[in-house]
Amino acid sequence: MTDERGATNEFVAIIRSAVAADPTNLGLRIDLVELLLEHDVDSADPEIAALDQYGANPQTVAVLRARAAAARLRRRANTGGLGDATPPSAASASPEAAPAATDFPSMPSLPPLPPVKSPETRLSDDSLVWPPAGEPPPAQTHDPRIRMGVGDEEERQFFDVDRPAVRLDDVAGMFEVKRHLETTFLAPMRNPELARMYGQAPRGSLLMYGPPGCGKTFIARAIAGELGANFIHVTVADIMGQFWGQTEKAIHDVFEAARAARPCVIFFDEFDAVGGRRTSGGSNSQQLRMLTSQLLVELDGVEASNDGIYLLAATNRPWDIDPALRRPGRLDRTVLILPPDEVARAAIVHSRLKDKPAANVDLNEIVRRTDEFSGADLSYLVDTAVQHAFMESMRDGVPRMIETADLVRATGSVTPSSRGWFAEIKPVLEYGIDDGTFAQLRSYLKQHRI
Repeated sequence: MTDERGATNEFVAIIRSAVAADPTNLGLRIDLVELLLEHDVDSADPEIAALDQYGANPQTVAVLRARAAAARLRRRANTGGLGDATPPSAASASPEAAPAATDFPSMPSLPPLPPVKSPETRLSDDSLVWPPAGEPPPAQTHDPRIRMGVGDEEERQFFDVDRPAVRLDDVAGMFEVKRHLETTFLAPMRNPELARMYGQAPRGSLLMYGPPGCGKTFIARAIAGELGANFIHVTVADIMGQFWGQTEKAIHDVFEAARAARPCVIFFDEFDAVGGRRTSGGSNSQQLRMLTSQLLVELDGVEASNDGIYLLAATNRPWDIDPALRRPGRLDRTVLILPPDEVARAAIVHSRLKDKPAANVDLNEIVRRTDEFSGADLSYLVDTAVQHAFMESMRDGVPRMIETADLVRATGSVTPSSRGWFAEIKPVLEYGIDDGTFAQLRSYLKQHRI
């Protein structure tokens, strides 16, 4: 027992040290409060107050305070009304300081707890679990219906929340994309006072689509950096479960984690795999219906407010996303992420050659030969050129520098991956229904004669 308590104290000390190193990390602070509620409820109150001071969700703070109060009541009842802080010997030795026994009646005589109806906590009348008189206390220490996005490992899935340092200025080139992001998405977020004047809520959503390997994930992190928001990156592997209801619960946990760390950007990668059309008719159509329905519930903020939550989604197949997710008020804004322009291509090649033995590389020549290359294609091109120079150095026994000729040679062995995507989307543009989503794409195809 002593070893277990010592291990718990050591773990609490580790979490406290992590919180001290990163005091604005709300997820860590909530983890610390959760531990203290289980093992040292008297130390939880100062940490809950600090959590409130650092701007945690008021609903989360209210629930934690309610749980702390309930834990203290349970402790008093289980110790015969005296509580663990005042042992019987101390009470008898100092009757003036000790509370009267009638102040803390035993468990069977406790009156029912008053209903918690505060609109701030939004808990039901029985949210603080307490047994009626004469019944044994429940096994759990809190109502499992209370959800905060973090908690017991068996009940909730954890998602990494970080604060990106990159900004859109760190994205080389791609001026048209950045201009479109600024005018359609970021500008309203930068003017919260004006937005409030016009009744605009501090939230938003954006769907990024385009060929694979063109930097959608990096741009999503840059958007979070521009907003000064936390960032949660969600992939299909993070939320798909093998049992019924696990995936829907994971989606709910994603949004709850974001609400506890707002302002927060949720980024869904490969969004078509999560929000695919429910009318696809395939073997997984039932699962798609469940996933999409849960996404609709979370996007609409049915159970909790989404203020301070920004949803970004990326896909290579925008035509496969369920139309209900694209209606106004949900993912109603789009931006096309195309292969990098000349400035971006030069920056990518230069970055990939950094710290490698390269000399006299003509970036302009490489940029001219890589018009349709994605960022991933350019990275592979540089790796191919480096590998060729390395193998020749191994063969000759004399190290040599990587030159323009190596990169030019590599361009002949790399086929732009974007060509397959453009060929795949052409029938969609010709025969599909376009609600204006593909206006940017049509202009690009016409300009490049694709």
